[in-house]
Amino acid sequence: MALNDRKIQILQAIINDYIETAEPVGSRTIAKKYNLGISSATIRNEMSDLEEMGLILQPHASSGRIPSDMGYRLYVDHLMQQKELSPEEQKYLQSVVSRDISQIDYLMEESAKALSLLTNYTTFVSEPVGQRTRIKQIRLLPLDSTSLLLVIATGDNFIKNHVIKMDSVPSEEKIFYMGISLNRVLQGCSLNEIDGAVISKMQAELMEYQELLQPILKAIEMTMRAAEKIQVHMSGTKNMLAFPEFADIQKAKSLFQTLEEKDVLVTMLEESKGNDIQILIGSENSVQGMKDCSVITATYKMGDNTRGTIGIVGPTRMDYSQVISVLNGMVQNIENVLRNLSDGNNKNT
Repeated sequence: MALNDRKIQILQAIINDYIETAEPVGSRTIAKKYNLGISSATIRNEMSDLEEMGLILQPHASSGRIPSDMGYRLYVDHLMQQKELSPEEQKYLQSVVSRDISQIDYLMEESAKALSLLTNYTTFVSEPVGQRTRIKQIRLLPLDSTSLLLVIATGDNFIKNHVIKMDSVPSEEKIFYMGISLNRVLQGCSLNEIDGAVISKMQAELMEYQELLQPILKAIEMTMRAAEKIQVHMSGTKNMLAFPEFADIQKAKSLFQTLEEKDVLVTMLEESKGNDIQILIGSENSVQGMKDCSVITATYKMGDNTRGTIGIVGPTRMDYSQVISVLNGMVQNIENVLRNLSDGNNKNT
């Protein structure tokens, strides 16, 4: 059965109307709202053909039709026209990432909030992760009489902190000297390169402070491992309750449980890396709790080997065109900020 121009027009009408109203679309609605130049009876016949082709569904007897996952896939791959961001949306995205940002986690958190506000969907953003994190600079700062703050700047100018608890914090002069010694030995090292030979050098450098060496080494290891893990920031989870698709308590519960499982989100982010834009519709999702959702992800880059992912989760009738436009805008703005951080142009890095 051929998918001719008339069938395509009717399919587009059903998708556009259902995205807007969340109500099954009947032939009379299409005849009244869309000037197709054909009768309701002809539209019904064409809808029967589209249903037979698997592109639309009839959820209940005597109801109108709704798009199937296959219908949405045809739409996003071949029929959808991408929207342009409005000047207000562009200005808002720029304002989110143009603030005085020196902490990557803060940038990602604010980006997730902004995307959920613009789209009214659930958003998650991963911090950029490189193939191998290297130490650029280490600083030790006294917090109080029993706490020392370890600050590590990586080669990509990401800042990671760790609080070291001890019986008594050394004097500021000793802390300063320890910082110089640590940088002399560890600058440029990855975690895998801090081996026995490197530790021996540190022991020689910090001869007077052997009791502090072990907690410092442990803190460096924990901080470096955290820098190499995917850190995910999420916003707008409750937005899903506004959609009638999730009025069913069990369906909403299953979705929220899935969104709370960080390992699931990390897996989704890992699968999407390497693709500029990836769209998974309904049953295309490998995660059972996402079968009633569409997930759109975009990859942002910082150099050749460091990248992260932005994801937006919504019902399968989400406004795909708008989401993709917002994602592309956010990726562009994030990459601009990260480029400045990598180049050392941010005063606070």
